Amino acid sequence: MRVTNRLVPAAYRDVLQVPGFRRLLSGEAVSYLGDGLSVVAISLLAIRIAAPDHAALVVGAAVAAYTLPAALGALALAPWLRRLDARTLVTANALLRAGGLGAAAVLHLLGLLSPAGYVALLAVSSLLVAWGSAGTYTLVSRLVPAEHRLPANTLLGTSQTTAIIVGPPLAGLLVATTGPGVALAVDALTYLVLAAQLRRIPAAAAPAEPEANRTTSGFRLLARRPELLGLLALTAIFFFLYGPVEVALPLFVVDTLDRSAGFLGVYWAVFGVGALLGGLLAGALRRVTPWPFTIVVIAGWGAALLPFGFTTSTWITLVGLAAGGVIYGPFPAFNITLFQSAAGPADLPAVLAARGSITVAAAPIGAAFGGPLVAWLGPGGTLLASGAATVALAVVAATVRLASTARRRPVPAAAPTG
Repeated sequence: MRVTNRLVPAAYRDVLQVPGFRRLLSGEAVSYLGDGLSVVAISLLAIRIAAPDHAALVVGAAVAAYTLPAALGALALAPWLRRLDARTLVTANALLRAGGLGAAAVLHLLGLLSPAGYVALLAVSSLLVAWGSAGTYTLVSRLVPAEHRLPANTLLGTSQTTAIIVGPPLAGLLVATTGPGVALAVDALTYLVLAAQLRRIPAAAAPAEPEANRTTSGFRLLARRPELLGLLALTAIFFFLYGPVEVALPLFVVDTLDRSAGFLGVYWAVFGVGALLGGLLAGALRRVTPWPFTIVVIAGWGAALLPFGFTTSTWITLVGLAAGGVIYGPFPAFNITLFQSAAGPADLPAVLAARGSITVAAAPIGAAFGGPLVAWLGPGGTLLASGAATVALAVVAATVRLASTARRRPVPAAAPTG
């Protein structure tokens, strides 16, 4: 026990002593692993059921259907879902995910899954993702004291990062031995595990708020809080500027470096390991001001991309992406912590769902611009442009933040004369 106490920072020990949070973390960690499997399984199953001439279209539609409808669900379902308590939101998302993915897996194993049906089931399964995420972090805000929310959010974030590192190779083995349908079925089962763990969290940890407090949309609540609105705008632009990286990096590896497509996994692996280490280290810090730290993270990630525009050295660019992972690792936890601190408990689910509707769509929209940028600037030039624009975003954010702080600072009274 003493050895464990020395190895695990005190901030994490304090959080893990909360039984409700331990159950939430364990359930989410399992579901994150399922999402890690789906990174590979979704695309491979699409290829398996598509006609050879339409494989690319079906893969693109399947990947989009697995993520983008979350933004639609956050907006269209708000009048009904904002009235639900946090635990119910997470449970509803878990069951819908399990149902949609499980139905697709069963239909495929029976030989009845068509490309159109597959895309439709994936789209249905993703409708409540933004609300599920909002419910998760609302539960964190109610289970964990304010001073421990950052390490709690960090543990959730690093669980997700770990799943992204471990999940795809595990999915590759599973697909090779059993097929993509079984891998998708396992993903569905992980959401049932999450739903079961949520039942063990006391209902008192997720009380229902009075009806009068839950009739305002998340965007209206954000409009009343300039601090949160500014943070959402900063986050959305940051994710948008990241989008072209997902297009340019594979082409940089294959075309510029003349490496095999499989070598791309090495780049994403070093990024993932860096993000994991960076997130864990930052979550153990106790005295960090979130807003300045967030701006530094954005600037640091942008700076990590700059070497791609000036060198084709594999080692330099790998080190740059690993450093970018370490720098980016703390961002999701700090970002969520800022929202938890600024929004009231009754407003938090709707606010976080509105946030999710924007952030889920930002990176794919940025990726859509990545293709024309690569054609114009080349892979290295696109990565350089993304990095430079991200650094510029951090400079603008810092300037606006300093100006806002200066306006709020009280003017000293003039000294009496005579």
